[in-house]
Amino acid sequence: MKRHPVVAGRFYPNDPRELQSQLDLFLARGAEPRDAFGLIAPHAGYVYSGAIAGETFARVNIPERVVLLGPNHTGNGRSWAVYSAGSWLTPLGECPIDENLAALILAECPGTQADEQAHRFEHSLEVQIPFVQRLAPQAQIVPICLGGGTLAELLLLGKSLGAILASYPRKTLIVASSDMTHYEPGEVAEKKDRKAIEQILKLDAAELFGTVRADRISMCGVLPVTVMLAAVREMGATKGTLVHYGSSGDITHDWTEVVGYAGVIIE
Repeated sequence: MKRHPVVAGRFYPNDPRELQSQLDLFLARGAEPRDAFGLIAPHAGYVYSGAIAGETFARVNIPERVVLLGPNHTGNGRSWAVYSAGSWLTPLGECPIDENLAALILAECPGTQADEQAHRFEHSLEVQIPFVQRLAPQAQIVPICLGGGTLAELLLLGKSLGAILASYPRKTLIVASSDMTHYEPGEVAEKKDRKAIEQILKLDAAELFGTVRADRISMCGVLPVTVMLAAVREMGATKGTLVHYGSSGDITHDWTEVVGYAGVIIE
């Protein structure tokens, strides 16, 4: 089945040439790319967070396979929904699902289920795919939408996923999609977000999850980032690097209520 874009023309351009031009502008801000196990990129409209997402993607060599982990904003579908077959379409063309890897994840990661409904109107993964397509046109993906779970369950999911990818014959990158604090004053948002980022850079999934809960940080992608951190630990990651932190206030110049954005790579 083909998953058609639902936020093209709203979150990012629906004209292929305009989209390519915007992506190239964002990606030009990155440093020399290097191998990585994972990255965190924001998923707001490109006018707000596209530059941070692009700078982050540009610093990573995008391999042939990309597992995309994102939050479920809509509440539709299964809690841990794997889009297991077919392809995703964007204005840049078709991005195929790695059906073999998806089947492995479904078989070996308890709690995951094949489900397209959770992905049907979800934007958090869709906005990442044009970056993948622009940097690695031949890449295949496995989108996973996460809508719940206890810390213990999320850590087990991450560990299981990491074990699969560590032994998978094709190098795979995990992209965790998340914005940070939502709709708080700029100084408050940054103070909260820096606490979460500190745990991310330590690759401490449990402490991140606990910090977000204890400090009431409205980080919408805490579930996918928690899973990603547990997975990359299993794959051998030792280092997290903050590429860029910013907020919607950088664009609107209104700091009364901002949304925070962070780009991080995991090596």
